[in-house]
Amino acid sequence: MTMTEPGTRGGAVRSVPDLVPEELVALTRRLGDPAADLVVLAEGNTSTRLPDGRFVVKASGARMDQADASGFVVVEPSELVRALDNPHTTQDELSALLADGAGRRASIETLVHLAALEYGGAEWVAHTHPTAVVGLLSIEEAEALWNAPLFPDEAVVLGRPAWVPYTEPGLALGRAVVAAIRGYAETEGQPPRLVLLGNHGIVALGRTAAEVEAVTTMCVKAARVRSVALGAGRLAPLDPVHAAALAGRPDEVERRRLLRRAAGGEAR
Repeated sequence: MTMTEPGTRGGAVRSVPDLVPEELVALTRRLGDPAADLVVLAEGNTSTRLPDGRFVVKASGARMDQADASGFVVVEPSELVRALDNPHTTQDELSALLADGAGRRASIETLVHLAALEYGGAEWVAHTHPTAVVGLLSIEEAEALWNAPLFPDEAVVLGRPAWVPYTEPGLALGRAVVAAIRGYAETEGQPPRLVLLGNHGIVALGRTAAEVEAVTTMCVKAARVRSVALGAGRLAPLDPVHAAALAGRPDEVERRRLLRRAAGGEAR
């Protein structure tokens, strides 16, 4: 696909503020609010797909709580997919693709968004580093700790998350997230709504901004519930069969649909 907007051509990235949806800026600011304790400084990033197949993602170094249209870049996914699939691609080559040639650079975690959008069926993605969650992703038992939901709303909103052990951000992490999403879809018959990154953070996948915000918020609650439960005794997860049946009930499916609209906007 040829990019025709004015500006300097870099690799797979262009800075085109006019194409940045206002809803993406608003979501980014909400998730970046220091009171939410989801990110600090320039941590975290958000993205959404454009109608032409490209996607918009937060630029490197931009703060989520101070987001505006200039803090995002437009990405051509096909070039990044080729880089991801090529076993000979180097991190330096990826970094060149993520630069716009005029000093603006997409986040080093752009491949995480590519994985969610291209392989996870998402239209919106939010990657954050919530303190309450990262603390529980940084212990030896982390994967097992999140293997089953503890309460009904966790089962309905999050389902079972996909798991990625700690992997160096960049090319290696992008490939690891693709593998996790593909493996999850093969096992569960659908992509995950949440990917947990060991010692790192979370990735929320959704069809709307409201949905990824709901997934993020529920994941933080799930972390806090685990911390309280571990302080009081041993965890008692929901039975996996019950949790799956609960999440598939028509009334709960309808509730998830309504959650997608909660911040304004029907699912695309």
